[in-house]
Amino acid sequence: MGYQGMVDGGDNIVEVSWESVSSILQVGGTVIGSARCKSFRTREGRLQAACNLVQRGITNLCVIGGDGSLTGANLFREEWSGLLEELAQKGQIDEEAVKKYAYLNIVGMVGSIDNDFCGTDMTIGTDSALHRIIEVVDAIMTTAQSHQRTFVLEVMGRHCGYLALVSALACGADWVFIPEYPPEEGWEDSMCVKLSENRARKKRLNIIIVAEGAIDCHNKPITSEKVKDLVVQRLGFDTRVTILGHVQRGGTPSAFDRILASRMGVEAVLALLEATPATPACVVSLSGNQAVRLPLMECVQMTQEVQKAMDEGRFVEAVKLRGRSFENNLNTYKLLSHKKPDAELPTTNFNVAVLNVGAPAAGMNAAVRAAVRVGITEGHKMFAVIDGFEGFARGKIKEISWGDVGGWTGQGGSILGTKRTLPAKYLEKIADQMRTNNINALMVIGGFEAYLGLLELSAAREKYDEFCVPMVMVPATVSNNVPGSDFSIGADTALNTITDTCDRIKQSASGTKRRVFIIETMGGYCGYLANMGALAAGADAAYIFEEQFDIRELQANVEHLTEKMKTSIQRGLVLRNENCNENYTTDFIYQLYSEEGKGVFDCRKNVLGHMQQGGAPSPFDRNFGTKISAKAMQWISKKLKETYRKGKIFANTDDSVCLLGMRRRNLVFQPVAELKTETDFVHRIPKEQWWLKLRPLMKILAKYKTSYDVSDSGQLEHVAMHSPKEAETGAI
Repeated sequence: MGYQGMVDGGDNIVEVSWESVSSILQVGGTVIGSARCKSFRTREGRLQAACNLVQRGITNLCVIGGDGSLTGANLFREEWSGLLEELAQKGQIDEEAVKKYAYLNIVGMVGSIDNDFCGTDMTIGTDSALHRIIEVVDAIMTTAQSHQRTFVLEVMGRHCGYLALVSALACGADWVFIPEYPPEEGWEDSMCVKLSENRARKKRLNIIIVAEGAIDCHNKPITSEKVKDLVVQRLGFDTRVTILGHVQRGGTPSAFDRILASRMGVEAVLALLEATPATPACVVSLSGNQAVRLPLMECVQMTQEVQKAMDEGRFVEAVKLRGRSFENNLNTYKLLSHKKPDAELPTTNFNVAVLNVGAPAAGMNAAVRAAVRVGITEGHKMFAVIDGFEGFARGKIKEISWGDVGGWTGQGGSILGTKRTLPAKYLEKIADQMRTNNINALMVIGGFEAYLGLLELSAAREKYDEFCVPMVMVPATVSNNVPGSDFSIGADTALNTITDTCDRIKQSASGTKRRVFIIETMGGYCGYLANMGALAAGADAAYIFEEQFDIRELQANVEHLTEKMKTSIQRGLVLRNENCNENYTTDFIYQLYSEEGKGVFDCRKNVLGHMQQGGAPSPFDRNFGTKISAKAMQWISKKLKETYRKGKIFANTDDSVCLLGMRRRNLVFQPVAELKTETDFVHRIPKEQWWLKLRPLMKILAKYKTSYDVSDSGQLEHVAMHSPKEAETGAI
């Protein structure tokens, strides 16, 4: 039970084996328990804890908790030698033990659903808490289809508004209250006007999200009850309050959290193995898609600075101290939730078209919504193209307004309709439609076909002037196989679907001992879903195209599973990417395992199929789709200004046809022409993929002997004290 167990000793400190941590990957909360410990805050308590650790020869601590737990760990480390001296004087340990256990090494990992720790893009547990909130919001939205109601939703966040802000962004809430950004004087009037306008536009549902620590500009609390009473008294609307409370802490962890926590755990152990007495205490953090180590106390100090700024009413500074990610979330929310009156909007006379290309991916609709609303805010006329390039050629194009995209963030699939068809055979017809509708810029949201489509359109510029306009692509595909981007919209939702299905399959296997499941995932030739799904589900093997395998490896996997069946964990899970090998098909692997495992285990197979493309988008995909699309539309506005000459748009340089992708920690615009060298066109995948570095991690966790390359872990990185290191997308 946390520090309490360390102070109490006895059976509270036990050695763990491989088997004792099996089957806990999908369990929410903490299996080893956690507790606030008053006695550890006293020197007497820490003295007892030190005694218990020395008696067991423990000098390495991995602490998973918030800034309070990590500060306590650092103090414990600083006092360690003094505590040992005192224990020796009291005769509780001998002098030899003082010398032998002279140094205590600690490494921290931040486990907090509030995402309130500076220095890391995401804390362990935040993504899962967002899943719980969004599940509730989605359920409320279906209720609201039949009633005209206002819902006030209170979410956790006593000192940090991250959960409230991101869930407001992910569900398109009408109003949000957070501690870092109190509303201006007179907010009551502004909010009631907005809610009335919604009702006038026949919008049945109003959603207001309140962080539990929300305050006004005089530091007075804004409670969910206060907001409800205000709406009832001023507007007479039927209003309900839902307080989510500890629901947000519960439930099974999301795929993102499982992978994040697994990587952090490995990095923490590596940091402890490499630590010397001179190494300052570090915290393992996420930076973009990299695991890094940061000085613990610098991060704690920065985290405390935010609270100090809020206490002193320096709210603008508090938002900045939370990092670029938080600030961007806030700015994007403000941009998309409140439409200025038409009289206040600029008019550019530019027409911008948005279309979806490729297979459906959850989050496409959130991206379209953001594109349309930002475009309108920038003064453009926005047009929606139905059914991709094919629909474009047939003239399925219409103007789309601010209200038309209301409620789109939580919708799965593609409302506009999407097709895999490439534009090459329709070039003349598409050019005609561009001319007829006077389209001055194109935004394409889609997968590998969208990328190929932009290459074809830019090549056709020599023949058709209509294509000499700014064009941008936002990657959206469950396969996550688009060059120039570490993540694609839709991949996180698909990964959660795979993980949930694997959990259920493993659960079914726990009733039937000695069973191995072979599961086929989507992804074309890209092994992202199979590999990351295997990591998140605790699989024994994952077969992917990028890492060639032969019959010897299949045999080794069967032997591995045969050995596993002799332990208490009598079940196996194997994932196979659909195109990993044309001869070693899912059926072949199933038959091989069935034959080789005769008498030891039996086999079942599942092909997950199109369920991976469906479902409501995950919080990550909603937020990522919204933010990346908003940024792409702002780029279009900039390019339109740059390429406007003598009453018309003319853009024919490579940098006017770009893909906006997340690279490590930044959103980067890259000309599609330059990405050609990075692409394996035959197999429709990037030549280099960052997630392949995680292959050994999955194997190690499945108890295979392999080495783990620590190239992306590093020595301590120093946090910039005035601008916290955070990915622009904040790992969303």
